[in-house]
Amino acid sequence: MKKEKNESTGRDMRGNISLIFNILIVAFTITGTVIMLGKAAKGTGLTSSGLENLKYYTVLSNEFCGLVALLWIVCRLLKIKFPAVLKLIAVTGVALTFFMVACFLAPMYPDMNMYAGGNFWFHLVVPVTAMAEFLLLKTDTKIPFKATFIAASSSFVYGICYVINILINGMGKWPDTNDWYGFLNWGYFIGFVIFVCTLLLTWAVACLLRILNLLIATFLGSRPKSAGGKDK
Repeated sequence: MKKEKNESTGRDMRGNISLIFNILIVAFTITGTVIMLGKAAKGTGLTSSGLENLKYYTVLSNEFCGLVALLWIVCRLLKIKFPAVLKLIAVTGVALTFFMVACFLAPMYPDMNMYAGGNFWFHLVVPVTAMAEFLLLKTDTKIPFKATFIAASSSFVYGICYVINILINGMGKWPDTNDWYGFLNWGYFIGFVIFVCTLLLTWAVACLLRILNLLIATFLGSRPKSAGGKDK
């Protein structure tokens, strides 16, 4: 009886922490969006301003993450069960943004400040907050392994649209290039390799986040059951 009470208290605490994190995610996303709607931040190399910024995966992933966080808050207040797979899709997108900027874009363009203006919120604050929230996210059942492939599909869809836009409208020249991430600077073959690596990285990030969420839940004594009802 005491054990069940402690587990219930732990779940309530995780739920309250998640609520705080989700409120922060919404607030940080709104802050980044307001800044983004202004002029392009100087020195970032991203020349777009206003709604034109919605062409960037980094921006789209953050906006989607903020929307999912808002829906999570509404569902919690209305006591409606929220599909954890949406959380995995959202956090995978911003986690990919975080790692791509830190490990690829920032080193590739050292003269550009990738954390200036709205990028500070979309490249750092929102992703880190979302990852922290997901690791503590309470789920009644395990997030199925197949959900990791669904989470990776966002990069696939974006990549296909990215290439189609270039094939239809041409490469263009900086600053009006349609290859705004510079993935095709070394040709289509290298661009294809980057695309495949990005897909694999997205899937790996989704798998890692899923595993860490399960491990932390187990450590806290609230390991979720599998969808079939058995704890495998």
